[in-house]
Amino acid sequence: MYFTFIITLCTAFSLHAQDLEKSLLWKISGNGLTETSYLYGTIHMTCDASLDANVKSALDETQLLVLEIDMDDPSMQASMMKGIYMKDNTTLKDLVTNDEYVLISKFIKKQMGMPLEALATMKPFFLTAMFYPKLLGCPVQSYEEALMKVAHEQGEEVLGLETVEEQLNVFDEIPYKDQAIDLLRSAKDELAYDKESFDKLMPYYNSKDIEGMITMMEEDKNLSTSKHIHKILNNRNKNWISKISDHAKKQPTFFGVGAAHLAGDSGVIKRLIKAGYTVNAVL
Repeated sequence: MYFTFIITLCTAFSLHAQDLEKSLLWKISGNGLTETSYLYGTIHMTCDASLDANVKSALDETQLLVLEIDMDDPSMQASMMKGIYMKDNTTLKDLVTNDEYVLISKFIKKQMGMPLEALATMKPFFLTAMFYPKLLGCPVQSYEEALMKVAHEQGEEVLGLETVEEQLNVFDEIPYKDQAIDLLRSAKDELAYDKESFDKLMPYYNSKDIEGMITMMEEDKNLSTSKHIHKILNNRNKNWISKISDHAKKQPTFFGVGAAHLAGDSGVIKRLIKAGYTVNAVL
């Protein structure tokens, strides 16, 4: 899902007092759990979403797959379409100057082959997200789809930590003008900066350096939406802890969320530890 990739790329901002080990897979135990659950950091768009042996073993040991949203829900696409548009009849023309609108229009026409008028009521975040598959230079693969494939083969249910509506509502809380600033930047350099950032991010992910991802993003001052990190990342992480706890107490569960949610003092790992769980890297 390309929309959630934007969230991953733009929400890895957090202060961290102690570095975590280089791992994408974490074991959750203690605090009354009778069986182990696992937490896995994904990236929502990649060239190769192959699952390693540790991840496959963790999937074998668990009985439920929980992602950020329930991507198995047949109504997901319909819910997504309802939530990607701006409210109050706002259009992109309300957010940028006439010259900026013309620039963005030419950019979208070149990249997507369609007129901006057909897309101008979409939240700018999602207009930007439409271009991200172009950054890969390869057919897009998804870790979420790879995880769901295993869950289906094992006859397991797939659930979500939040609804599509809850996830998309975040982008109503972030000013549309701030979202438009990032879209305009992408249009001005025709994704050059976005590609540079993505090319820097992937080595951190591939080396399982979740703290390195955080540091890289902290140093990126070009995302206007970063000032809303508490809405994009921290609040969601906080809301997930009770849901992770509920699922893990009922059955051993495999949780797959964007890797940017794992590290930092406001990240899921340290929040789980604060809640009384033992969370260990699977190396």
